[in-house]
Amino acid sequence: MKKLVSTIVTTSAAAAGLLFAGVLNANANSTYTVKSGDSVWAIAQKFNTTINHVETTNNIKGHYILPGQKLSIKTSSASSDNNTSSTTSNTTSSSASTTSSSSTSNTTATTTSTSSTDSTTSSYTGSNLKSYVLSQMQSRTGVSASTWNTIITRESNWQPYVRNSSSGAYGLFQNMHISSGSVEEQVNAAVALYEAQGMAAWAL
Repeated sequence: MKKLVSTIVTTSAAAAGLLFAGVLNANANSTYTVKSGDSVWAIAQKFNTTINHVETTNNIKGHYILPGQKLSIKTSSASSDNNTSSTTSNTTSSSASTTSSSSTSNTTATTTSTSSTDSTTSSYTGSNLKSYVLSQMQSRTGVSASTWNTIITRESNWQPYVRNSSSGAYGLFQNMHISSGSVEEQVNAAVALYEAQGMAAWAL
C-alpha cells in the first residue's frame, strides 16, 4: 500500500513538473535589439505577432524606435513546433517530386520571383533610390506609388538628405520627426508617420 501511494505521489510530481515546464516554454520572452532600418511593422512580421503587441509590451509611442533599443517580445513554443513541422513536411514533399515536377516548380518559382521583384524592391543598393522607396511605401501603406512620387517630388525633389533650414524638416519626405537617417530609416519613419496621421501628415 505504501509503495502504491509513493508511486502515485512521484507520478503526480513528475506530471506537475512537465506541466510547469510547458507553461514556461509557451510564455517565453525573447529580447530583440533594434537594428538600423528596422520598423515596428518589420519586427512584428519577424516574430509572427502584431504591431500593437510589440508597442504595448515595450511602451512604444507613435511607432518610433531607435537602433540599439532592446524590445521584449513574447514567443510561443507551439508556433515554433508548428513551423518546424511545416518546414519538414514541405521538404519531404519537395524531395518526393519527380524531375518533371521539379522543373515545372522551378519555372513557376522563377516567374513568381521576377514578378515579386517588379512589384517590390526589397533592398536599397544606392542606385535604385526611386524604385526602392516607391515600392516600399506602396506595399507597406497601400497608397499608390504615383501618389508617393508626387509627395516626394513636391517635398524634396528626390534629394534624400536635404534639410529645411526654417522648419528643420529632413529627407525625402521632409519629416519633422527625424533630424537625420539613411534612406531606409526615412522610409520607416514615413511609414510610422502615415500609420499615426495618415495622408494628413503631408496635407493630403
